[in-house]
Amino acid sequence: MAPKPPIVRHAPAEPGRASGPRAGAPPHGGPDMAPKPPIVRHAPAEPGRASGPRAGAPPHGGPDMAPKPPIVRHAPAEPGRALGPRAGAPPHGGPDMAPKPPNRSARPGGAGARLGSARRRSSSWGPRHGPKPPIVRHAPAEPGRASGPRAGDRPARAGGEEGAVYHPRMFVVGIDVGGTFTDLTAVDERSGRAVVTKVPSRPRAEAEAVLAGLAALGIASRDVRRLVHGTTVGTNAVLERRGARVALLTTEGFRDLIEIGRTKRNIPALFVPTFVRPRPVVERRHRFEVAERLGADGRVRRPLDAASRDRALDGALAADAEAIAVCFLHSYLNPAHERAVADAVKGRRPGLPVSCSAEVVAEYREFERFSTTVLNAYLQPLMDAYLTGLEERLLATGYTHGVLTVASSGGMMTTDTARRLPIKTVFSGPAGGVSRACFVGAATGVRDLITYDMGGTSTDVCLVRDLAPLMGSDGMIGAFPVKVPQIDMHTVGAGGGSIAWLDVDGSLCVGPRSAGAAPGPAAYGLGGTEPTVTDANLVLGRIGTRRRLGGSIALDAGLARAAVADLARRLGLGVETLAEGIVRLAVVRMTSAIREISIQRGHDPRDFTLVAFGGAGPMHALALAEEMDIPRVLVPRHPGNFSALGLLASDVKHDDVRTRVGSLAERLGAIGDLFGEMEAAARRQLELEGFGPDQQRVARSLDLRYRGQAFELNVALPDGVPALDAIAAAFHARHRAAYGHANPAAAIELVNARLTAWGVVPRPAPEPYRSATDTLDAALVERRAVWLEGRPHDCPVWERDRLPERAELAGPAIVEEFGATTVVLPGWRGAVDVHGNLRFERERRP
Repeated sequence: MAPKPPIVRHAPAEPGRASGPRAGAPPHGGPDMAPKPPIVRHAPAEPGRASGPRAGAPPHGGPDMAPKPPIVRHAPAEPGRALGPRAGAPPHGGPDMAPKPPNRSARPGGAGARLGSARRRSSSWGPRHGPKPPIVRHAPAEPGRASGPRAGDRPARAGGEEGAVYHPRMFVVGIDVGGTFTDLTAVDERSGRAVVTKVPSRPRAEAEAVLAGLAALGIASRDVRRLVHGTTVGTNAVLERRGARVALLTTEGFRDLIEIGRTKRNIPALFVPTFVRPRPVVERRHRFEVAERLGADGRVRRPLDAASRDRALDGALAADAEAIAVCFLHSYLNPAHERAVADAVKGRRPGLPVSCSAEVVAEYREFERFSTTVLNAYLQPLMDAYLTGLEERLLATGYTHGVLTVASSGGMMTTDTARRLPIKTVFSGPAGGVSRACFVGAATGVRDLITYDMGGTSTDVCLVRDLAPLMGSDGMIGAFPVKVPQIDMHTVGAGGGSIAWLDVDGSLCVGPRSAGAAPGPAAYGLGGTEPTVTDANLVLGRIGTRRRLGGSIALDAGLARAAVADLARRLGLGVETLAEGIVRLAVVRMTSAIREISIQRGHDPRDFTLVAFGGAGPMHALALAEEMDIPRVLVPRHPGNFSALGLLASDVKHDDVRTRVGSLAERLGAIGDLFGEMEAAARRQLELEGFGPDQQRVARSLDLRYRGQAFELNVALPDGVPALDAIAAAFHARHRAAYGHANPAAAIELVNARLTAWGVVPRPAPEPYRSATDTLDAALVERRAVWLEGRPHDCPVWERDRLPERAELAGPAIVEEFGATTVVLPGWRGAVDVHGNLRFERERRP
């Protein structure tokens, strides 16, 4: 292994701050990896200067840089072709470079990995060896100044001398676009440094927030090799009903299926007497029937009638449809009719987006398949405009590589796939946090987790068993069912920006309405007047005003108190009493989400560790654990940017499913051949994307049920296809765990065969943590009154980055850091582990 590089320090660190790795600490990467570079932090910025790279820091760019090579664009890739350099295209390095020969042995994923956008040159980006670099944060900003790199700062040149030669650096950037903040994490592949920042999100102009965040990082676009992002664009468009005008072409007699839906009502609305069924996103006059029919076995019962097809298409075009959804009965078994209609659409109106249900959801249950396909068409023009605008803006700043998007399943996909299947992005943001939580769990030896991601607008929770997040394929966006592979998360409208309000009967409610990023909570001083969860925490002293929220927003305690006081007067309560009630109601709403994924699915939450992240997660984590009787809580490092960090470790992922309803005993013989066909197709795709056999991983599973049931359970299979008795035993055990009973005498029915294939990105070793001080006292920054359990407490406030390893904390206490605040309740004790995580446990009670 290469020798460990020297510790690099800039200006003297603030008292109590770490300035590098501990002498003698082992490198991160393992026997074949280069050692992990040190943590580099900048000293506090001088008055009037931006906190960013100092003189002598590696260059970001500047006027003395070498000219940028010409941008090369390719034509759109043909169906089934890799999205990357085409035959005859010039090499990446410019006209004077010799073409690079294919080399898939250089690193995992291969030097020829081709996952860039087909609209412009795609560089090789496959997974690389080497440990994940440390996080670089700037020192706390001076009062009134934002911390972190600032947009508009001039990049430093090498050595700070005029005429210095530009030495390009290559970064990978993860971006989590949330409803309130957009979080960014950039990792320098050469030096191993990482930088994190936050910027306010911009609803309906999400690309602007992404670009503002990249500028705030202080990194030249030409130095970014790969950009991965999770986005809420699709989710917000459905919730706000601002998608495209869609026409539906469907089997004769089934135009109203998406409006009739299922006979059952969603549980939250079950007892609401004023409930009104939401209207479909496709108006009835824009639904057109086509004469054709397939049987449940996929055989043609009635051939596709060309005249009927043309009449339906005439109606759709006359309605000025911006996208078309084609949904025929049983097309998951035989997509020929849908493809024929899609070809006709493309012949009549080239460029008009078409979504075929057999391509969007290749499994049965017509209502869910039709709903998902219609929503996919509803989002296609919007997602295309968003991604095209983002790519064009990035191209204008010098970024020439593709943008990767994280799918709801936690894997990565290209922008071309995201344009074609935008419905697969609807839960992409929270997926990054779950992936990162699994990584942290593996490093700390905690294998059963409940992830808890509380942001400014909503809270997402997920159950992880043995470091594998539970997966599903049935979800809801608002009132609409969505059937796509997804991490099985439950979302509630409770976040830092959730508004407290009075119901018609005068009772206090919190959320789901949110102040969002604009105007935001009253404390932001941007015009908000309604009290939010953030305002309540500020009134209670749990959030301080010493540092700016997210590094950029100064909080006004007076405005927060005025907003809460106005509602308190209407209820006849004290200001602190109401503020504590607002926080308590938010916690109760979040416990319902935990119960949904644990108790209601046969899991005891007391057997799990709560992993809390997001800007507001650590603040409420111990209260949530107290409410749910969860004995252990882990707050990882950098919780405010945790999901963005997780995006950088996502694997490339492909999911395939085939519906084969029938007796398991009768169909077991054909399952092996079916899985072989699915696996071969998945491995071919991964090979095209640059992953060799040793970087590929596959998993098989079956959706099974007892005959007569209308729901199924997923049962994972080992390599190969086990014997019938083994599969049956696994299903009975799964059924008993989920529902408390099983029936070994009942016949088992097969519903779906599923295969997931990954192109694995190597995981870095965990980063050892060390503070610059060895005493807890040096981490104490102040003491302040904090309202807890109905009365004020004199609480110590600790700076997290200064806490020494194995430091122990006892509640009540506050731990502050960039992007998050942790509230330690009375009766809880915590310690800093070797990775810098905060590990909390409840004290024993008499």
